[in-house]
Amino acid sequence: MKKFAFNLMSQASQIPLTLVRRALSAGWQPYSRLILVSDTASWVIDEEMRAISAVAASLGIKVAAAHWAQGSRRQSIFYGSQFYLLSDNWLHSSHRIGVAYFHGKPGTGVQEFDELFDKVKRHHDRLTRVQVSHSEMRDILLTTGIAPEKLHLIPIGINLSFFKAQTADLNKQFRDKYGIPQSAVVVGSFQKDGVGWQDGLEPKLIKGPDVFINAMTALKTRIPELYVVLSGPARGYVKAGLEKHGIPFSHFHLPRYADIGELFQTLDLYMITSRQEGGPKAVLESMASGIPLVTTRVGQAMDMVRHGENGWMTDVEDVEGLAHWAQFCLEHPTDRTRAISAGLITAAENEYSRQAPLWHKFLEGFVSNSIPHDAG
Repeated sequence: MKKFAFNLMSQASQIPLTLVRRALSAGWQPYSRLILVSDTASWVIDEEMRAISAVAASLGIKVAAAHWAQGSRRQSIFYGSQFYLLSDNWLHSSHRIGVAYFHGKPGTGVQEFDELFDKVKRHHDRLTRVQVSHSEMRDILLTTGIAPEKLHLIPIGINLSFFKAQTADLNKQFRDKYGIPQSAVVVGSFQKDGVGWQDGLEPKLIKGPDVFINAMTALKTRIPELYVVLSGPARGYVKAGLEKHGIPFSHFHLPRYADIGELFQTLDLYMITSRQEGGPKAVLESMASGIPLVTTRVGQAMDMVRHGENGWMTDVEDVEGLAHWAQFCLEHPTDRTRAISAGLITAAENEYSRQAPLWHKFLEGFVSNSIPHDAG
């Protein structure tokens, strides 16, 4: 018997995994599994997929691991990045196709964005669901001719268990932990804004690293105690720029996403200087941490930030505006306190569990075992 089992296992090990998965999934009902596929970066999209998986499971949706995309047939695949659309594989798939399309305005000088838009324009009939995180991207995709009911505006949410509202004690504790001067005025920037995954000396301009350096340089002349805290990969361009202008900084590579909440505790202000965004996640992360936010008018910041109420917002590339409102925020405690309180409410309203009704509507008719939206 042992010899028979060994031979069976040996034979199975020689069968391509795709065929093994096809055999194992043969009994699945059509479109009964939600298969979530992240990108290959082990970065922000991974966190989104984990959150969506938890929400889907809470709704009674059967979630299958990403590797089932290869081998299974006639299921419901949700790609966490619009860049999967650049390949042609999804056009010939038996699966229902859903995708998150967070950013990528055509006609802005990025060839991939033009290709993505053209792909959707020519093949939107193959898409069953598209998640957009903000109204600007929704309006852009509607011009492709895609059916409006396929587009679902669901912001990039937040897991509030990773973040606490800042207190003086927490600020001191984590400045000590990370070696950040207690007397400094600290501005944070936590993102990937260099090309590639190495040093990042070539800037990824849609993320506005050049704008950030210029804004910090302008702010330094007004606030001599300025100190910058960086996190995220490929920050070489920003670090070189800060060094050039004599702006002290620290850069931290955190092993776990959950630790990012500690870095927010060290800040006096968070700044977003991007030219294009899907989120960024830092909009809600800073609000949930009780850190005032100054941002360019990008991504879901356009929908969530009310200038002067829960944050401050400027036009894209407005270096003087970014520096001005950063200084205003830091020097006007009453306005800052009011914005922090309003930001905490905005963050709570966009916690992943609060988004369950939006995902319920998204999954209804996409995954066949999803509960009807009007069911108790």
